[in-house]
Amino acid sequence: MNKIYRTLVIDDEPPARKRLLKLLENFTDTFEVIDVAENGLIAKEKIEALKPDLIFLDIEMPELTGFEVLETLTYIPIVIFCTAYDQYSLQAFETNSIDYLLKPIKLERLQQSVNKIKLFSNNLPNQNIMQLLKDLSSKKEDHQMTSITVKKEGKLIFIKLEEVSHFSADERYVSVHAKNGVYLTDEPLSQLEEKLPSNFLRVHRATIINKDFVSEVQKYFNSRYSITLKTNKKQTITTGRSYNTQVKSWLNV
Repeated sequence: MNKIYRTLVIDDEPPARKRLLKLLENFTDTFEVIDVAENGLIAKEKIEALKPDLIFLDIEMPELTGFEVLETLTYIPIVIFCTAYDQYSLQAFETNSIDYLLKPIKLERLQQSVNKIKLFSNNLPNQNIMQLLKDLSSKKEDHQMTSITVKKEGKLIFIKLEEVSHFSADERYVSVHAKNGVYLTDEPLSQLEEKLPSNFLRVHRATIINKDFVSEVQKYFNSRYSITLKTNKKQTITTGRSYNTQVKSWLNV
C-alpha cells in the first residue's frame, strides 16, 4: 500500500497555487493536501504546527524566501521546490531527498516527482537539505559580483562588470572586452558563467555576452543567431547551436 503524504503547498502567487492544487488532484493516492501558505512567514508557522510529511515550496517569496524558511525550521519535511528561475536548477537538487519543479509546472514533470517520492524512506537524511542550502548560499554570494580582476602590464586591476560587453575564450586565455580595452583573466568561462549576474548570458562555448550591450539580433543559418554589441567596433557574435535553448528563452522565441 502506497504511503499518502500529508502535504502543504507554499506559494505567494494565487494562480500558481491554484494550478498546483489542480494538478495534485491527479495524485490523491500520493498526496493529501492539508493546507496552503501564502508567504514564507505563514509557511514557517504552518510547517512547525502541522508537521506535514511533504511541502511544495516556492523559492522567490516576500517576507522569507523558500531557502530562508528552511533555514529557520526545527522540523524539515520532504521538500519539492517550485521555481520560475532556472538558475536555481542546480545539481544539488538531484539528491534522493529533494526535487524541484520549474514553473509553469507540467503534469508529466509532477509524475516524475511522484515516482521519485515512492523511493523515499520514512527517515530522510535532513543533512542533504542543509548541504543544499549551504551550496545555494555560496552560489548566491558568487552572483553578487560587480567587478572582475584583470591583468594589465603586470598589475592586477578591477573592471566594473557594467563596463564589460563580453568575454571570449581561445585555447589559452579568456579575454575581457571592456569599454576602455581588452584584458586577460585567469578564470575560465565555465566558472564565470556560474558567478556572473543574470544580465550575462553564455551564447557560445567560447563567448559570454552582456545583454545590456546588445543592439541587434538577427537569425543566422543552421538555427543560430547573429548578435551585434554596442561597442566601439560594433562587435558581432554568432551563437552556438548547443546554446539555442537559453538564447531563445532570452529572446522569447
